Amino acid sequence: MSSIAVIGVGNILFTDDGIGVYATKYLEMNYGFEPSIDIIDGGTLGFNLMRYFSDYDHVIILDTLSIDEEAGSIYHLPSEVLLGLGDTRKTVHEVEVTQMIELASLMDVRASISVLGIIPSDIQTVAMDLSPIAKERFGIFIQTLLSVLKEAGITARQKDQMAPLGEILESYRNPRIDR
Repeated sequence: MSSIAVIGVGNILFTDDGIGVYATKYLEMNYGFEPSIDIIDGGTLGFNLMRYFSDYDHVIILDTLSIDEEAGSIYHLPSEVLLGLGDTRKTVHEVEVTQMIELASLMDVRASISVLGIIPSDIQTVAMDLSPIAKERFGIFIQTLLSVLKEAGITARQKDQMAPLGEILESYRNPRIDR
């Protein structure tokens, strides 16, 4: 059985830039997976995420994609396609993720790497929140990931009590709420 890691990256201080982190928390709170997968809050760890490329057979990175498309558009891109998009990165972690993938292609890494990304509406406003478009498309973002996992032989089961996105966002804004 192959091992799979879903890694959410981004900076939750800059609105849509944190969608990968919020998505990992949403998955942890609302789903169980069979066989199990590892869900990792990669935040802004940058190059420290490189070790996961050697530890897993498949790595799916959840992130924003700064390409010239309509905000809210969702893409699942194999690493070689992402690298072929050219220099369209707008955030520090996008640069680091791309550089890690470039480095992994030169090394003997184990993982098949892909990025599930959403085109952000706002990555400049300082707010621990998502833009209206990102909130509207969040469910489709999660469903797209669940479809990708299903193709890899992973079954997702919803938990009895689903935590809504608003509760997840509030848990980051209010440190008294358990994350």
